[in-house]
Amino acid sequence: MPGLNESAALRLAEPIVPQIINRLRQAIIELKLEPGQPLSEKEIALLYGVSRQPVREAFIKLAEAGLVQVLPSRGTYVTKISVKEVLNARFVREAIECAVVREAATRIDSAGLDRLSGLIDGQMQAANRLDNVAFTELDEAFHRAIADCLDCDYAVRVVEAARTQTDRVRHLSLPEASPFPVLIEQHRQIVAALWARDPVAAEAAMRLHVREILSAIPRLAAAHPAYFEDQGSLPLP
Repeated sequence: MPGLNESAALRLAEPIVPQIINRLRQAIIELKLEPGQPLSEKEIALLYGVSRQPVREAFIKLAEAGLVQVLPSRGTYVTKISVKEVLNARFVREAIECAVVREAATRIDSAGLDRLSGLIDGQMQAANRLDNVAFTELDEAFHRAIADCLDCDYAVRVVEAARTQTDRVRHLSLPEASPFPVLIEQHRQIVAALWARDPVAAEAAMRLHVREILSAIPRLAAAHPAYFEDQGSLPLP
């Protein structure tokens, strides 16, 4: 099936359904499986050398996550990107991450700060290679590292669940709508505020960073209208 890695065999000694979910989820997030694209249960089963049952179970889980739509008697499709859901997810993420970084400004230690600086260095290297996937993985690690210094696993889980709705937009936005240097500089401002032990500045820097998607999504929806739905929910310029 177009968009899936045919050479990546499943590990048959491990549970099959989670592996299929992860493969399909990653392909959807990276837009290798495009919004609106039909998914064939039979083709995916043949590709991975499994029966159709684990593929069917994977579709159900991905539908619960809002990444695929199962239409009885019509088939299964990658869901289009819902502007409304993306904006709702951004709202949740902003509320949590601003609270987390504000608290982190008073509690993060030098090791945590060094880790954040190292992740920014890694993002610079990924940007120089124009490696969107590595850049995005390092972005996720950066935000997770801030929450880790508070030992706040629940906040991480909630934010990562919300990111399911925004990840495709992030991949689509790099590097044109959200240039690498802009995102790296925003991360640097967050770390500078943390070094200064300034909760107000840290929160302001995080808020600016998380709201980057508000300026990117109208441009992306205009450039890729077939990928989006709910365009009436787009933020005003």
